[in-house]
Amino acid sequence: MFSKETYIKRRQKLAKDVDKGLLLFIGNTESPMNYTDNTYRFRQDSSFLYFFGLKHPDLVGVVDAESGVSSVYGDDYTIDHIVWMGNQPTIAERATNCGVHKTGTTADLLATLEAAKAAGRPIHFLPVYRSESKIKLLEWLNIQPSEVKERASLELVLAVIKQRNYKSEEEIIEIEKAVNTTVEMHLAAMRFARPGLTEAQIAAEVERIALAEDGAISFPVIATINGQTLHNHYHGNTLKDGELFLLDAGAETSMGYAGDMSSTFPTGKSFTSRQKDIYQVALNSHEKAISMLKPGVAFKEIYLESAREVMRGMKDLGFVKGNIDDAVACGAHAMFFPCGLGHMMGLDVHDMEDLGEQYVGYHNEAKSTQFGMKSLRLARKLEPGFVLTIEPGIYFIPQLIDKWKNEKHLLEFLNFDKLEEYKDFGGCRNEEDFLITDTGYRLLGKPLPKTIEDVEKERLKAF
Repeated sequence: MFSKETYIKRRQKLAKDVDKGLLLFIGNTESPMNYTDNTYRFRQDSSFLYFFGLKHPDLVGVVDAESGVSSVYGDDYTIDHIVWMGNQPTIAERATNCGVHKTGTTADLLATLEAAKAAGRPIHFLPVYRSESKIKLLEWLNIQPSEVKERASLELVLAVIKQRNYKSEEEIIEIEKAVNTTVEMHLAAMRFARPGLTEAQIAAEVERIALAEDGAISFPVIATINGQTLHNHYHGNTLKDGELFLLDAGAETSMGYAGDMSSTFPTGKSFTSRQKDIYQVALNSHEKAISMLKPGVAFKEIYLESAREVMRGMKDLGFVKGNIDDAVACGAHAMFFPCGLGHMMGLDVHDMEDLGEQYVGYHNEAKSTQFGMKSLRLARKLEPGFVLTIEPGIYFIPQLIDKWKNEKHLLEFLNFDKLEEYKDFGGCRNEEDFLITDTGYRLLGKPLPKTIEDVEKERLKAF
């Protein structure tokens, strides 16, 4: 945890930013895999972590927006728990670590909520993503699960985003720990993968490094020879020489802060000539996007320029024809680049995605509905303190090629004869993490090899 003063200041600011009422933060509970006592790894709710810092399950935090008083509610373990788990701190002892001195049981929480309802005081809560939290809202506030999304407090959502979007110095230090571990995960894959190994063996080596740092992975590892599938968690293939291997993986520190990086490398010692061509175009787009990072620039404009850079390179290789600006305006770049350019990162790898992308990444501006561009998670003007990823890629998706070809979609910009020749290519991307500073940007963590020459140097260590 950070010092208790950090959490006190965060809650004080939050109380000032919400007009009145109680601010309810529902901590996560244990989630069983197949029976009650065999659970998945526990992960605390990120907003609860941000304002209270306690990783213990079944806690609820309350901030009184008018008095500024914070409370933590939960039930202490009995001897029946302790014989299995050892001696555990009480709720009151845990709460002092985040500067909270008012605690109570679950029954006390219910009495507090009932008193607030009787007095006509608003009870604010954030959108919830777990079914058990919806059930608690049903029991406590008589809110049906189908109503939870619309009943969540927009005032509280905006107040939380107002704080969490801007990373403090101590948060940056913690994020860099995660990013540095993430770099080691990717280096390990580059130095370990070789023909004859399975994707699962590489994924296991990557995850081992995150666990060895007393942390975890920040999302399920993507380790695949089928890089054209953007979120591919299948690890059953065996590597063969001449393929591309795409790794998208990140570490999470013990405090919950995330890293997120992608790398692409040949399964053999070196890239083939056609792999080099495509990889370099994607890397050029990556570098173009990085060069534009600074306060006041809309991330949407960086995305569009990165898309134009992809299209310029693909035109040089014979995949694209016509005017590049017109092609991007029509969405032709989504044939190769059907996803966004990056996203905010912090306590969540897609930071605060549970609170609403339109508020976090768009500042409540309208999102595009165009294929490809609609997947852009971040579009707003950049500000100092933002932490984000840059991850353009180039993907050859056979089903998308077939669909657009059959529909004769954007024939004026795309060379489908050339695309047919690359349906077995796969995909590639690089991803790095950045802090927006007062004057520009700073790469977070150690640099990861990404030029063709540097990647091939790392690959020689696997043989």
